[in-house]
Amino acid sequence: MKKYSVKNIILNGLVVVTLLGSSHVFAVELLNSSYDVARELFSVLNPEFEKQWNEQYPQDKLIIKQSHAGSSKQALAILQGLRADVVTYNQVTDVQILHDRGKLIPADWQNRLPNSSSPYYSTMAFLVRKGNPKNIRNWDDLVRQDVKLVFPNPKTSGNGRYTYLAAWGAIQQENSGDQGKTREWMKRFLKNVAVFDTGGRGATTSFIERGLGDVLISFESEVNNIRKQYGDDKYEVIVPPVGILAEFPVAWVDKHIAKNGTEKAAKAYLNYLYSPQAQQIITSFNYRVSDKDVMAQQKARFPATKLFRLEDQFGGWPQVMKTHFNTGGILDQLLAEGHK
Repeated sequence: MKKYSVKNIILNGLVVVTLLGSSHVFAVELLNSSYDVARELFSVLNPEFEKQWNEQYPQDKLIIKQSHAGSSKQALAILQGLRADVVTYNQVTDVQILHDRGKLIPADWQNRLPNSSSPYYSTMAFLVRKGNPKNIRNWDDLVRQDVKLVFPNPKTSGNGRYTYLAAWGAIQQENSGDQGKTREWMKRFLKNVAVFDTGGRGATTSFIERGLGDVLISFESEVNNIRKQYGDDKYEVIVPPVGILAEFPVAWVDKHIAKNGTEKAAKAYLNYLYSPQAQQIITSFNYRVSDKDVMAQQKARFPATKLFRLEDQFGGWPQVMKTHFNTGGILDQLLAEGHK
């Protein structure tokens, strides 16, 4: 259980003094398992929800804790015993695996919240150094011999998988669906990768701190946040004219919240992400949101781009994982061919 009476007891080595004489105060603790580059977003969202909850339920003090790593690594950690109450990931399959392999959530988990349980979305964008010295404008520029790329490993990162699929989908459209030409282009694309980190934050470190590569490919939200953090005088963001719709799914982990006694708080927390206040906060971190009114207010923040759905181009995540990312799949084949 993660709901503790703290009246005149010592909790984790701290003496907690009860308020209002004989009244009881309970600590409700939620653990949010999230993707690698979501730290800053939830560091703002969480206090706002905690404040609302604590005003509404003053006897149930809410504390939200975060766990961050590559989305796929986080899902595996839950299957291996991490008792997260909620998940906020950047790929549907990393939530789906909690049902398929762990039976921790129901098969219809995407039907429980609006927009297939995705309160916000993004697409892939390019971060280049100030002045755009390699004149990067589109996906085709990324396979030139003078260009080196940095993005996370598609084997371990939802961020990396979306980058791979965005590139494949954009070039396949350009080639009118010609699979042979697309494969050859992707081979050159992957050969230009300077380093494959396990997650998005590691890729950022390689590009910013280690100075590797000419282009960092990541979510539009992430590259804009990096540019803001490190300065417009050092970096520029390029949003290509064609990209993939990258949904960020969320779910409460049914088996865990039942054991932890956190069902009420977990469900309220994820529903809060759809509120106008939360949607405004989310756009301030350069994510696109499902609230049309909020998006209309923030229109200037997001360049126009043609987004394709993964299901329309690839047939859905199960097919994508089997064809491209499983051992011996197209990704492995392309990497092997590119290094011959």
